[in-house]
Amino acid sequence: MDFTNKSIGFVGLGVMGYPMVENLVKKLPQSVNVYVFDVVTQPMHMLSSQSNGKVEACGSAKGVAEKADIILTMLPEGSHVRSVYLTPDTGILSANINGKLLIDCSTIDTATSLAVASSIREKDASIAFYDAPVSGGNLGAQNATLTFMVGCAPDDVRFAGIQHLLAMMGTSVFACGGQSLGLTAKLCNNYCSGLIAIATAEAMNMGIKSGMSPRVLADIFHTSTAQSTICDKWNPVPGICPEAPASKGYAGGFKVQLMRKDFMLAVDSAKRVGATLTLGEAGLETYTAAMNDERCRDLDSRVVFRYIGGDEDWATGKAFGGSGQQ
Repeated sequence: MDFTNKSIGFVGLGVMGYPMVENLVKKLPQSVNVYVFDVVTQPMHMLSSQSNGKVEACGSAKGVAEKADIILTMLPEGSHVRSVYLTPDTGILSANINGKLLIDCSTIDTATSLAVASSIREKDASIAFYDAPVSGGNLGAQNATLTFMVGCAPDDVRFAGIQHLLAMMGTSVFACGGQSLGLTAKLCNNYCSGLIAIATAEAMNMGIKSGMSPRVLADIFHTSTAQSTICDKWNPVPGICPEAPASKGYAGGFKVQLMRKDFMLAVDSAKRVGATLTLGEAGLETYTAAMNDERCRDLDSRVVFRYIGGDEDWATGKAFGGSGQQ
């Protein structure tokens, strides 16, 4: 099933959604129109003005749903998803969407996703709804290297078409087994990556305070058992990965309050299914405290290095020869 000749709608043009739409616009056939909406009007008009008429800004989520055959949503929290889909008069379900395809790429609690799915089924059984959260952060969104986790079985009749469409924004698209299991996969991933970020920040801080260059330590991690994407691409120590948020004052990236939200959802999910988490509460406390720290709020979640007292000026420190030796 080929969806690439269908008109596309996209609701949510934040740090992830905006570059995702940019990649769609680049890769979709020129004849395919893209309809967008965000409560902040500037990104809508920027996309529209840069697309030679290919992108059209709409006045509501309902407006997007009325014009597009396939509607994708990328929103911060479950409350936003409920609002975008279920608000009378302006929500997606208030439009005539019979037979259309809805894909929610937000990372939210599974209960909200299932509730939205139930409301969609009640409206019309011909409407298809899939949870398809992403991993890869804003760099992955910009570079079209995201991983998509789709809540469906591999033999779902629509999966091949969904996979082809999502591959325009990412490099990996997984069928996770059934509705809401895409979200389960994402929460498991962010729980793990959140803990790795804390562990990497703590280990690097320990090395720096002992007089070791974090650049050498990062190189050792890269070839040893501490290797991770966090260390290699999103290192929490400034100056290790030039393109990482840490090297740009922790600007951009995945905000610490969003990591705290996902981490909390993962901890809650574990409690609901009876899974033991020995590090869950400690990790949640760390991200909660960092989120509430004025030095860290609204910055990339790897700012936990700053929160634990890491030396962001390590390159000029006396521990490395006193002359900026790295």
